[in-house]
Amino acid sequence: MSVSIVVVVYDMARELPRTLATLAAEYQTTSLAYEVIVVDNGSPEPVDARLLDAVPNGRLLRLDPAPPSPARAANVGIEAARGEIVGVLIDGARMVTPGLVDAAATEVAAGDRVVAVTLAFHLGDEPQMTAAAKGYDQEVEDGLLASVDWRSDGYELFRIATFAGSSARGWFGPMGESNALFMHRDLWDELGGFGEVFDRPGGGLVNHDLYRRALEAPDTDLVMLLGEGSFHQFHGGAATSGAAARDELWEEYAALRGRAYEPPRREPRYAGEVPEVAGRHLEVSQAWRERNPDCFAADDI
Repeated sequence: MSVSIVVVVYDMARELPRTLATLAAEYQTTSLAYEVIVVDNGSPEPVDARLLDAVPNGRLLRLDPAPPSPARAANVGIEAARGEIVGVLIDGARMVTPGLVDAAATEVAAGDRVVAVTLAFHLGDEPQMTAAAKGYDQEVEDGLLASVDWRSDGYELFRIATFAGSSARGWFGPMGESNALFMHRDLWDELGGFGEVFDRPGGGLVNHDLYRRALEAPDTDLVMLLGEGSFHQFHGGAATSGAAARDELWEEYAALRGRAYEPPRREPRYAGEVPEVAGRHLEVSQAWRERNPDCFAADDI
C-alpha cells in the first residue's frame, strides 16, 4: 500500500516549512511508504526545493504561469501521484496531526470507495476571519505556536485551536468540507479531481464542491478520522482574511452547479479516538449533536 500526499501552496514561505514538518517521517506515526508532492501555484518567489528534503520522497512541481485558483495545481499533483491512495491539502498552510497518514491510509485501503476525512481547525481562539479584525496576525500566531511543543507531540495543536467554520458542528455533525481528504486514486479519477470551473483566487467553494461530489458518488463510504485534524496557519488567504465576500462564494457555487450549497447529510463511520488534549473540542461536538439529534436528516441545520 503506497500513499501520496499533495500539498498546494501559493506564497507560503512562512507556513510551508511547518506544514512539511508535520508530514515528516519522524513526525507521522506510520511505517507506510508515502510521498509528499508540493505543487507551487505560481508563487512570486518560487518554493525552495530544499524544503522537500524534510519529507519522504518529496517532489516539487510548479505551475508558471498559474491560474488564480488552486484547483488546477491540485489536479496536477493528483495526476503526478504514484500512490494507490491520494490525500490532498488544497491549502498548504495546514499543519496536520501525527496519526493522519496512517489512519487515512488504513481506512482507504479497506475499501476502494472510502472517503476518509478530518475536521478543520484554525489556530487561535476564534475563526481567523473574525480574529483578524481584532488584531490576530502572523506575529501573534508565531507566539501561539511557540507556547506548545507541537514538534514533539502534534496533538498539542488542539490546545491552541478552534473549529473552522466548515467544521463548526464538530465531529458528530455535518461538515462543509475537509481540508485533509484521502481517497483511492481510482475514485479521484472517477470524480475528475477538483472542479477547475472554480477559477477565482483561492478557488471559492472548490473544496466544498469536491467533498459534496465525493459523497454523492455511488456507494462511497464516508469515514471520519476521530482525533486527527488539520490546523490552518494565518496567511492572509482569500477566505480567512475576509477579502472575499462570503455571499459571492455561495452565489458562484449556485451559478456553476445549479443549486445552493449545503453540507452533505451523510453520517460517517467513525475511526479512532479523540485524545484527551482535545477534550474541550469533543465536548462542543457532543453538545451540538445533543441539540441537533436529527441533523443528518434535517432540512435545516
